[in-house]
Amino acid sequence: MKKPENKPKSPYFCSGPTGKHPGWELSGLKGALLGRGHRSPAGQAKLKEVITLTRQILEVPNDYRIAIMPGSATGALECALWNLLGPRGVDAFSWDLFGKLWITDIVEQLKIPDARIYSVPFGQFPDLSVHTPDRDVVFTWNGTTSGVCVPNLDWISHQREGLSICDATSAAFCVPLDWSKLDVVTFSWQKGLGSEGAHGMLILGPRAVERINSYIPPWPLPRIFRLKLGSELIEEMFQGGMINTPSMLGVEDCLNALHWAKSIGGLPTLLQRCQTNAKAIAKWVEHTPWLAYLAKDPRTISPTSVCLEILDSSGNPLSEDRQQPLILAMESQLAEEKAAFDIRNHRYSPPSLRIWAGPTVETSDLEALFPWIEWSYEENKHLY
Repeated sequence: MKKPENKPKSPYFCSGPTGKHPGWELSGLKGALLGRGHRSPAGQAKLKEVITLTRQILEVPNDYRIAIMPGSATGALECALWNLLGPRGVDAFSWDLFGKLWITDIVEQLKIPDARIYSVPFGQFPDLSVHTPDRDVVFTWNGTTSGVCVPNLDWISHQREGLSICDATSAAFCVPLDWSKLDVVTFSWQKGLGSEGAHGMLILGPRAVERINSYIPPWPLPRIFRLKLGSELIEEMFQGGMINTPSMLGVEDCLNALHWAKSIGGLPTLLQRCQTNAKAIAKWVEHTPWLAYLAKDPRTISPTSVCLEILDSSGNPLSEDRQQPLILAMESQLAEEKAAFDIRNHRYSPPSLRIWAGPTVETSDLEALFPWIEWSYEENKHLY
């Protein structure tokens, strides 16, 4: 196969940190509040603007509180688990690496006695109907490391008694979030927004706030996880106050991305861009006989963190020991050609390709990428 001539204008298809939005330039960060305190009036204004724009673009209800957290989505989600779990039994669902990590927290660290664990291998999807509304539930909406995405929230009751706690990284700004079914939502700046890492967002609905105000966890809470002073929620945190010092350069980059999102039409346009990308990939996979989605159920295919496995001549997935050298060679070759960077899946996932197709990615760049992947496969398939 002849080497393609046209390359993606932006070869950044990593699933985190993801590629910057179209038109991003370093000069866009010139307004960063460098050398100033984040608790100064100017610093607080910047942080509060992140919260305000996040609420506007994600269409978060006014009675939900939003805070900026350290430690990316991991810090935000673990903060929620350590503050909220305990009063009720909890159902924990896992279909990717990070879902399994939250289960480790629930079972081995917090040692919740009434924990029902529903964990399935990469590519598969659990039966969500086993969840009952009297229990808390913890789940990852969009499995970044498996390419498996929850198709809907029909299984969460409007009359629930427990809390629904959702890791929405790779979902926020990418798929519609039904706030009426969500009590806690966390995500990082480095996925849907294509912004810098290190910080995450914690969104608490009224029922979650009520739990925090009325419940004292039986375990010690590290300072970085403390959401209340005495018996009341620290409201300052949801007005731009932070537990620790943020990167004001990262804050400016997040604002840059949020303003871009607002300028193109907000959430409807972001969702449409993701769907257009997903359709382009689906069309390509359909006509590429040696590729298949890692997600086995078509209803659960992620539109953003797309994980693809390589098939043999019989249409069966290659074994991991055969797939791994091929994936490594393709990733290295495509990076050397500057056609695509970092498109190998997470090191703890099954060997597979992983292409970020979130709202900051142009469909034209994906369409330019496909021939390069096909060329690299032909160049390296002798390795299996």
